[in-house]
Amino acid sequence: MRHELNSDNADHADGTAAPRSVTLRAGAPVGVVPAQRPPASGVPRPHPGPPDDGRDDGASPTSSFARLIGLVIFALVTVAAAVLVVAAGTIGPRVDAAPTDGVFFGLWHVLYATQVPTLKVAASAVALAVLLAAAVASLELRISNRSRRSTDTRTDPLAPKLVMARTAAVFAGPVTVTVLIPAHDEEASLPGTIASLTGQSRPPERILVIADNCADRTVDVARAAGVEVLETVANAHKKAGALNQALRDLLPTQGDNDAVMVMDADTRLDDGFLETAVARLTADRALMAIGGLFYGDQGAGLLGQFQRNEYRRYSRDIRRRRGRVFVLTGTASVFRPGALRAVADARGSSLPGVPGDVYDTAALTEDNELTLALKSLGALMISPRECSVVTEMMPTWRALWNQRLRWQRGALENLAAYGLTPKTFRYWAQQLGIGYGVVALATYVVLIAVTVLAVDSWVWFPFWMGMGALFSLERTVTAWDGGWRARIVAALLLPELAYAMFLDAVYVRGVLDILLGRTAAWKHVAHASATDDDARVVSGR
Repeated sequence: MRHELNSDNADHADGTAAPRSVTLRAGAPVGVVPAQRPPASGVPRPHPGPPDDGRDDGASPTSSFARLIGLVIFALVTVAAAVLVVAAGTIGPRVDAAPTDGVFFGLWHVLYATQVPTLKVAASAVALAVLLAAAVASLELRISNRSRRSTDTRTDPLAPKLVMARTAAVFAGPVTVTVLIPAHDEEASLPGTIASLTGQSRPPERILVIADNCADRTVDVARAAGVEVLETVANAHKKAGALNQALRDLLPTQGDNDAVMVMDADTRLDDGFLETAVARLTADRALMAIGGLFYGDQGAGLLGQFQRNEYRRYSRDIRRRRGRVFVLTGTASVFRPGALRAVADARGSSLPGVPGDVYDTAALTEDNELTLALKSLGALMISPRECSVVTEMMPTWRALWNQRLRWQRGALENLAAYGLTPKTFRYWAQQLGIGYGVVALATYVVLIAVTVLAVDSWVWFPFWMGMGALFSLERTVTAWDGGWRARIVAALLLPELAYAMFLDAVYVRGVLDILLGRTAAWKHVAHASATDDDARVVSGR
């Protein structure tokens, strides 16, 4: 299906872009509202983009700091852990009482010890944890508020105060939505993705599938679904490069309220996603982006359940943060075109990347990097609980390893590229927390192993067993909404502990790969066709 489009390229006298007036020349696909201001020239074959900048896609940064970023984090958390151990050893009691022999249920002879940390040690540990959490939250809130009130057009061009001033008394038309779906060999999952869009309570004006180096029937499947297709030209930069080619032609034709949604081809939206997103963008002119809350698809056995519990806890955390965005997920996020144009303009100067590109093709995690870019420019963004999506689970441990290695390396490399700034503080704190968790869990496992090898009889400590039960309760409560399978896996504790050790191994491997300058790359996962049950909306999970 071909759309012929025209646009009005006139600008306001003050130099700001005027809303584009474009009319579709062909009927819209079934279930899609005719566009009010779509792009200017149908679906042109995209330009290959700027010449290769010499960077390998996903290559590790080459600066000394970038190469050493993982070690820097490990050094900091190791020092912190050592200080904590020394402090606990200094103020804590010595364990010199012999264990007690007891009988459990009249059948099982056990040795147990009733030693517990002193009140001073327990109070110090709790106070330190609360103090650190409060300090991070307070500083993050202070930084966020300062950014929202900024009037510095050089450092914070997307700050809400500046955006509101620029758009005062200006009507840019009703909010419209153009959806971009980058797809590489996605013939199996694409129909479900498109159906979730056309079935929205508030459908998008336009759906554009970006077929990137496809060797299957992705193009035919998309056209059969009645949506537009753009095939990339000489793209060697994976998803980021494909999106850059499409956005290079699309963004100049978009008015201030012509929102752009980027959505993975293996994702399905909750029915109210776009209705909520459009309402939020309509109500707040300063809002630059809306990120989705993602939940895991069914299937993949126990491995899939681990991932579903992990995603559910992440979404719960975002809801508890009242929608404050941590990452504008690549599964589904909506952007104002002005925000994306500001990023493209800042590339090569205040932001890393090639000038004119929205996405930095050197980043392994393009969604995380774009989030950092927008935050660095002062953009306001949210993740409403109504904007939820279902995304694929990695079906094998190998596929999960590859995915998480890319995520973890990408996060570290992005921080190395942006450095330590007020806007990246929260992300540095998260990486320090992950690093500390890796050190703490590894130390715990080593101590347990040494204890098992060194003693003739196992000694039980009721206090620490109680701490373990409390931790198990927390894991169960945070996964409760996932159903009985999620609750059982969480309550057992040890399976998720093994899963955490797997993720820690990925983290260590990512640090080593960065240190050694190894090049990472995307690895495509083949998808099975979506079933009717899989196509249910998020609200019915």
